[in-house]
Amino acid sequence: MKWQKLKKLALVGAAALLTISFGLAGCGKKYSAADQSVQRIKDKKTLVVGTSADFAPMEFPITQNGKTKYVGFDMMLANKIAKDMGVKVKVVNIAFPSLISELKNNKVDVVLAGMTYTPSRAKAVAFSKPYHNDKDKGTNNVLLIKKSNLNKYTTKASLKGKSVGAQQGSNQEALVKSKLKDSKLVVESSNNAMATEVKNGTIQAMMCNGDTAKGYVHKYPNTYALAKVKIYTPAKYTADRVIVRKNDKALLKEVNKVIDQQKKSGNLTKMYNKAIQLQHKYGK
Repeated sequence: MKWQKLKKLALVGAAALLTISFGLAGCGKKYSAADQSVQRIKDKKTLVVGTSADFAPMEFPITQNGKTKYVGFDMMLANKIAKDMGVKVKVVNIAFPSLISELKNNKVDVVLAGMTYTPSRAKAVAFSKPYHNDKDKGTNNVLLIKKSNLNKYTTKASLKGKSVGAQQGSNQEALVKSKLKDSKLVVESSNNAMATEVKNGTIQAMMCNGDTAKGYVHKYPNTYALAKVKIYTPAKYTADRVIVRKNDKALLKEVNKVIDQQKKSGNLTKMYNKAIQLQHKYGK
């Protein structure tokens, strides 16, 4: 009788352990790091956005009431994502080449910096649905040059042996390597620094987004011009996406939901046009 009682207790104990084990497993799935990516942002009441604020009209700084504020199309979308989660936005300005590493090191929650898909980036991070396509807007990549050289650099051959700048780690860098193989590639972390080098004659041209280049021409019409050289931009280099960590699947789902909502309402186009107006207003 005593043995049977001990045996019964052992079976009950084992069953209890199994129940606890399954319960923990269920909790592990329910409260995994991936599923907590949105909740973590809600808990701190802030969406931390990493960007490289030298890429108007996508993101650029303006001064209001003596304070620096980051504006642009990407920042507008960031605010829509944050609003949907009921949190505020904090923008962290980071050199473009360091954005992905800062995201992976948990310094920011998302990256909005006019960044497009590449196979190498896809190994490290996850991409949202496209929210903007340069090709649709007629803003493919162009070459920014000094206005005085407008009739000098008209073909790819005319840039042979010349220094052409591109932002480090960007698709523009890849385009210079593939489309202007006879030129000398010069990489910088900042678009603004490169534009200054074009003005000073340190480099002869700068590969950048069409609307970014037009912004420099608009602000300095007697200094800059768009080269007549045509640069074909593959479609894979034209669709901007939000970047998140690979395990932040709940956050990615949230971001895609907002992109779908803004696209369906036509608000993405309205925000982009507003960003262009801001770019011209503040001379960026």
